[in-house]
Amino acid sequence: MSGPTRRHDVPAPPDTGPPRLSTRPRTRPGRSARRFAAVLAVAAVALTGCAGEPDAAPETGAPAAAPTPDPIDWNECGPNVDCATVEVPLEYSEPGGEQISLSVKRHRATDPDQRIGSLFFNPGGPGVPATEMVGIIDPDSATSPFSADVQARFDIIGMDPRGVGESGAVRCLTDEQRTEAAADDLDPTIPGGKPLPELEADATTYTEGCLKHQSKEFLASLSTDNVARDIDQIRAALGEEKITYYGMSYGTVVGPMYATLFPDRVRQMVIDAPVDTDLWHNDPLALLDDVSRSNEQTLDTWLETCRSEGTKVCPFGDGEPEAALDELIAQLEAAPLEVPPTEGLTPGGRLDGAVALEAVRAGAGVESLWPTLTSGLLAAQRGDGTLLHFLVTNVTVAPFGGPFAVLQEPHTGVRCADWQTPTEIDAHTDMATTVAERDTRLGGRAGYSALNCALWPAPNEDRFTEPLTGAGAPPVLVVGGRVDNVSPYHWAEKMVETMENSVLLTREGVGHTSYRRGVECIDTAVDATLINGDLPADGTVCEPPPATTKPAGPKGS
Repeated sequence: MSGPTRRHDVPAPPDTGPPRLSTRPRTRPGRSARRFAAVLAVAAVALTGCAGEPDAAPETGAPAAAPTPDPIDWNECGPNVDCATVEVPLEYSEPGGEQISLSVKRHRATDPDQRIGSLFFNPGGPGVPATEMVGIIDPDSATSPFSADVQARFDIIGMDPRGVGESGAVRCLTDEQRTEAAADDLDPTIPGGKPLPELEADATTYTEGCLKHQSKEFLASLSTDNVARDIDQIRAALGEEKITYYGMSYGTVVGPMYATLFPDRVRQMVIDAPVDTDLWHNDPLALLDDVSRSNEQTLDTWLETCRSEGTKVCPFGDGEPEAALDELIAQLEAAPLEVPPTEGLTPGGRLDGAVALEAVRAGAGVESLWPTLTSGLLAAQRGDGTLLHFLVTNVTVAPFGGPFAVLQEPHTGVRCADWQTPTEIDAHTDMATTVAERDTRLGGRAGYSALNCALWPAPNEDRFTEPLTGAGAPPVLVVGGRVDNVSPYHWAEKMVETMENSVLLTREGVGHTSYRRGVECIDTAVDATLINGDLPADGTVCEPPPATTKPAGPKGS
């Protein structure tokens, strides 16, 4: 494997610093507009070169054409896997200026004679390293991110976007500050978990720390339009005329951006668990409001299922799981549980009401984790917080941040470069009040979760803000889950309205992303689209296997 990529460690000049939140009257912007998280059930049961000629810039594409990069110099770094770094412009408005290094990994097609081309993918976050996902591709595993047929026909390309993973991951806190944040005593009854002055102080520390570790220019360059241009540089370095693309979650912003900037370079594209790209770029508080509502509705679905399955299947709460959950959270907030370290499961720590709610949010959002969630709640009632702590510490990127969201710094860096975030404190307070009153169990974490972006010290003045229509690209398959705690279903409907020449495939049931989640109908449709360009009929609906809240182990142990 090639060495780590170069980072921008140039401190900002002493006289530059983050802006302060304004208390002026609110002006709302217009609305024109995993780490791969899988938990094995057995774990729960156990506890229970020279540049060539420049490419022509597409009409709606990059502001300037970057020189064609040299062919990629791959180094074998695993079974059927190659690694490399590729130099790209820091700013595409100055393609011959400063360059940055991107980490790229390739899983070679397992049937070279039938190879179609390169399949790029982005696993979301933002902040989840795509190169790590390439490392877990396994043709012989049912849990591999791609089917055996897709692995046979494509070189699967994972590029860590700038500011993510081995491509200069954004760093804003010291190790000591991260440890302190993990020990934060948050109050689940207060929006944001702390009084507003403390939240503002935390945001100031966070954003000032970003400038201590990266240059302002690098932070401002992290926007999705640059990520799409980076992908096109990798495409050129691979010698491919067109690419196939699969994106999930935030990757559904990257894909439409690429299809809009470079429509003639798309072979096929699948968008899984779409983001409303209009809200993403133009009204992030409305976007977070939608996510909060979806989190609460997803938890309600788990509670309703537990009640409807009856106490013989779901004993938590003896038929009244809502009341039992509220009582347990209050009890843990008054008397937190100390969780000892358990190798391979949790580093241990304190389980109070706020941490338990984060665990509940994580577990309720994945149907395959429902039995683990039930077991964890039953165990916590008996004084054992291990399983709930296990759930929360396996959250890689939480939508509203949190002490255990270990990729939150790259996540914040990318979204702050993309978002048009209000700087008026009234806008954040109004949103915090609304979601806390409406989403009574989980809404407290949402309200002030954009403060870091309100104080962001590296504004991106030239981000791409036009609608992401993908005009001129081949038909796009949009896959939406009916109950998705991160990407609500109406975002999938909006994506189909926004993206020209797209069709909607719906998965019933609960979960964030749909491909390779045990729904054969989804997997068949996605594979057919990626391999042959055969899309299902618009409006096709797929039914998953029945979900259950039945505890993962005997008596919820």
